[in-house]
Amino acid sequence: MRHLLSAADLDVRDAVRILDTAGQMAATQAREIKKLPTLRGRTVVNLFFEDSTRTRISFETAAKRLSADVINFSAKGSSVSKGESLKDTALTLQAMGADAVVIRHQASGAPHTLAHAGWTSGAVVNAGDGTHQHPTQALLDAYTLRRHLVGDGGRGDVTGQDLAGLRVAIVGDVLHSRVARSNVQLLHTLGAHVTLVAPPTLVPVGVEAWPARVSYHLDEVLADDKPDAVMMLRVQRERMSSAGGGFFPSPLEYTRGYGLDARRIAALPEHAVVLHPGPMNRGLEISADAADSPRAVIVEQVANGVAVRMAVLYLLLAGESSPAPTTKVDA
Repeated sequence: MRHLLSAADLDVRDAVRILDTAGQMAATQAREIKKLPTLRGRTVVNLFFEDSTRTRISFETAAKRLSADVINFSAKGSSVSKGESLKDTALTLQAMGADAVVIRHQASGAPHTLAHAGWTSGAVVNAGDGTHQHPTQALLDAYTLRRHLVGDGGRGDVTGQDLAGLRVAIVGDVLHSRVARSNVQLLHTLGAHVTLVAPPTLVPVGVEAWPARVSYHLDEVLADDKPDAVMMLRVQRERMSSAGGGFFPSPLEYTRGYGLDARRIAALPEHAVVLHPGPMNRGLEISADAADSPRAVIVEQVANGVAVRMAVLYLLLAGESSPAPTTKVDA
């Protein structure tokens, strides 16, 4: 694996390998000393052209836990605000010896350009580009689902296993969601059955080509499909505003039709879990009751994100040359 640009780039073997490595990384994070020497002497640059809290901190934590040197770059307050291009920024980072560049950009396709234009020799990880892709979010969601729903309800060893047969409903603003696109591709690759649920105005053109079923009725999906997991998507009001708005009549109307509340939580199968990529709009796509329910694994997703991103950085920068970390269990 040279870069991680899209969930579509991963086959079953690659995806399961990342999930298994993430499991090993997570085990090391239960120790008193969490730091590993794996990437000592390597430099990881977090190149963020969009605002981010969870993803940037997660990648920074992951790199530091692997003993890499981390450089955080924000477009605000940098030469980008003076008109510097992505090419010149990349050439500057290359001159400074960046071994990996984690990039978030408002333009779909920017990570692909960075990886293949010859501006940097380092590995490129897509941390979200426009409405296109967010592969590490899809991986951490798959890791979370596998922990809870595979292997005797999460009690058995899940190493080497995929998500075959699981039913996942992805609900909300599919149109603007890179998380939805990445999850549909990765969950399909891992064998899960995906249903997209959204108002017609928030379903993208060409969705019939996606490996997923589409429904406009959340209550019907919960009653008929009995999903093993419900993934709520953030209503991206900032993208709606820039597009002129008008995607649904009112927040109250949206909540009534597509919000997850206590009533809909009660309709889920007993083993089902609730996910959300964050940040949440409480009271819009998800109620406080649902967000704080024992079914919700939203905070766990954040913790799992560190382990998954440790696995990605490890496999990109050291995976072929050093063994995966292990934990010793005292007899």
